[in-house]
Amino acid sequence: MRQVPAHRVLAVTAIVVCIAGCSGSRPAASASHTAQPANATHQPAPYPASPVTMAGAAHCPVTIGHALTTPWREELFGWESAAGNGKLWVGGLWPRGIIVMTPGFVNPDGTMGMKFGWWRATSGYLTITGRRLDAPAPAATGDASPGAYGLTGFNASGVTFPTEGCWQVTGRVGAVTFSFVTFVIKARG
Repeated sequence: MRQVPAHRVLAVTAIVVCIAGCSGSRPAASASHTAQPANATHQPAPYPASPVTMAGAAHCPVTIGHALTTPWREELFGWESAAGNGKLWVGGLWPRGIIVMTPGFVNPDGTMGMKFGWWRATSGYLTITGRRLDAPAPAATGDASPGAYGLTGFNASGVTFPTEGCWQVTGRVGAVTFSFVTFVIKARG
C-alpha cells in the first residue's frame, strides 16, 4: 500500500473543513463528539431584537403631562409637563409621550438613559422600576439616589432603558406608587 505524504492529508482535511463550514453543513459527528464545548455561544438571545419604529408609538398608551398649578410647582424639574396622583408626581414628560434618544443619551452598550424629576408629597425614599409593555425585555432600572433628597419634596432620578419600545415606569414611596408610560426610540439619521 502506498503511503500518502502528511502535507497532502492536511491539505485535503483543510479543504473539507472549509467546504463544510462555508456550505453550512457539518460532517456527521460520532456519539462521543456531539457535546458542545463549555464555551459554545450558540444559544439564542433571551430577548430577540425586534424593530421599533415611530409607527409603534400609536399603539403605546403614553402618559401626557400638563403644567402644574400647585404652589410648589417650580421646585419640580419639568413641572411644565408633569403627571401625578396627588401624593407622587413626575416631571419632564416628553411631548406626545415620546422620548427620542439622541446619541448623547445612548450608552456604549446600547442602553439609553433619561432624567426625570419627582415630587413626593408623602414621606419616604423613592424607588423606580420599569417594564416594557410591547415586547419582552430586561427591566428598566432607576437611580433615585436614596437619602440624597430627604424624605419629602423634590427627588431627581435617572432611568436606564435597555431597549427601545413602549415602557411603563413606576415610582414608589412606601405604599404610594405612580406609573407613567412613555415610548422610547433612538433618533434616526
